[in-house]
Amino acid sequence: MTHSPHISDEQRRARLARRHLLAPAHRADRAEDVADAVVGLHATDPATVYLAACARLAEPSAAEVDRVLYEDVSVVRLLSMRRTLFAVTTELAPYVNASTARGIARRERAHMMKALATCADAAEPWDERRLAETERAALAALAARGEATTSELAQDVPALRETVVMSPGKPYEARRSVGSWVLGVLAADGHIRRGRPRGSWTSSLHRWAVAAELPEPPEREARAELVRRWLASYGPSSEADLKWWTGWSLRDTRAALADVGAVSVRLDHGPGLALPSDVEPVADGGDWAALLPGLDPTAMGWRDRDWYLDPEHVPFLFDRAGNVGPTVWWNGRVVGGWAQRANGEVVWRTLTDVGRAARTAIEAEAARLSGWLGDVRVTPRFRTPLERELVR
Repeated sequence: MTHSPHISDEQRRARLARRHLLAPAHRADRAEDVADAVVGLHATDPATVYLAACARLAEPSAAEVDRVLYEDVSVVRLLSMRRTLFAVTTELAPYVNASTARGIARRERAHMMKALATCADAAEPWDERRLAETERAALAALAARGEATTSELAQDVPALRETVVMSPGKPYEARRSVGSWVLGVLAADGHIRRGRPRGSWTSSLHRWAVAAELPEPPEREARAELVRRWLASYGPSSEADLKWWTGWSLRDTRAALADVGAVSVRLDHGPGLALPSDVEPVADGGDWAALLPGLDPTAMGWRDRDWYLDPEHVPFLFDRAGNVGPTVWWNGRVVGGWAQRANGEVVWRTLTDVGRAARTAIEAEAARLSGWLGDVRVTPRFRTPLERELVR
């Protein structure tokens, strides 16, 4: 009887040092290489893209991230896995788009159309015809301007100035801008992209620009390619972790795993899967420390996190919605959290005894982070108990 190879938690943590570019010896020179190493950078909080990339760059620089996002446009944002905004390379983007983003965009459009159709205070009824006309006008105005904010486009396209009442009659009733919604759906459809922010790289206020058209690989091929890359970066792991990370159905998840020829392995906490080339032991990457931002792709890479995160630490490092805050890592484990105070000081705290060597390495990483941040101040979009406590 042939037994499946065993991949220990220690081996899984050893893979992080090299594959996620977290050990100093494995840091990258280019932000594109960082985005590919982790499959995609979480981009819901604009600051996360910069902080996550610079934590993995040999020479951290906001200008390097600006280059890939706004100059070369070699990394683009897509509303994709788990309906989360990810920044992925243009090489990977067609596969993310075909496997995941297109389905989300269809659902977003249907939801928007349903809400617009019931808008009682519109200048004229919203139907498919009016929406299509408004979108064409917005795209034409954007092409003429080059880059523009939502409010600037609303000057050119009056329909974008309207608002929609959401959840009428409910305690949480609110008005939503038609402009922000329509442009968001156009972005989800891949017609436009987020341009430079108004202000620093931490700002959520951005301009829009016309997006380059992406190739369209077959959906099944796209799923297989995304799974292959995820297993190469996050594997060996479980079927449940992959299903959670992608947001796909179990059927689609299993089909894609079969298409890449994933093989069964034994993890310390149950059955797992790996690429056929990834069942042999890997060398220990040596000691390393890292300060990763809220929503970092490594911290949010798996549903089952016990192998790198003590469950007792979760209430300190996650908010109530399950969003991770800034974390401190030592040799593949989350050992604490960090924050930046109003005066710019980067402060951190461990939640377990890590020893003198770890504290020295963590302090060096805090100094490295503080050095490249300079005068920029970062507040995570999703605040966590430990982060709030540290900034007091």
